[in-house]
Amino acid sequence: MLLALLLAACTTAPGPDPESPAGDRWRPRPGTAWQWQLSGRLDTSVDVPVYDIDGFDHSRATVAKLHREGRRVICYLSTGAWEDFRPDAGDFPRAVIGRGNGWEGERWLDIRRTDVLEPLMAERLDMCRDKGFDAVEPDNMDGYRNRTGFPLTAADQLRYNRLVARLAHERGLAVGLKNDLDQIPQLVDAFDFAVNEQCAQYGECARLSPFVEADKAVFHVEYELPTARFCADSRRLGLSSLLKKYALDAWRRPC
Repeated sequence: MLLALLLAACTTAPGPDPESPAGDRWRPRPGTAWQWQLSGRLDTSVDVPVYDIDGFDHSRATVAKLHREGRRVICYLSTGAWEDFRPDAGDFPRAVIGRGNGWEGERWLDIRRTDVLEPLMAERLDMCRDKGFDAVEPDNMDGYRNRTGFPLTAADQLRYNRLVARLAHERGLAVGLKNDLDQIPQLVDAFDFAVNEQCAQYGECARLSPFVEADKAVFHVEYELPTARFCADSRRLGLSSLLKKYALDAWRRPC
């Protein structure tokens, strides 16, 4: 009888909540060195523990090679903008494609249409998981602050960003909050790290402190300031900072 009760308890106990943190999910800590390369031939010789590379452009074999060299690998994806050069571009209905976001071939998405976007983003995250990535960097996560062609609100953005985080976590992937500084207080608990561009140039780096205080890495880049203008503050704030070119090729100058 006791054995039967124990077996019943095991079969009826609920499984893990997919929105709860997974015990074995990677969580990069403040100050972790990194390389961010989204263009050009991938240079795998940079001696850092984290690489952030394009999820579509690189194969499972590339990710496995980086793993063998002791790297963690982040899968770069655009989750808030449509890109006409991606293999799944034709899967996005015209109704969800808005204004250009300033980059050639890219247009903002109507993030209110989660009925359309959730399955499309789930497929992209499946790709990251199946290639063996450890994490995802979802880009264009602040459309509500831009001229997208849609009347997006802060509430729309919070809902969508949390959706992306949940989809990543369900697949065992860590996920970073890209820019979206205004919503850090509401989103820091849902994300495992942050990725930021140009917070030093605009005097905003201290706004990323909630991530560092939560023992979560902030991967940060500047494009126009020399390292002498931001590295001291970056070290004080606990950021993982680089000077990069806008092309995001292999060149880097770390703090």
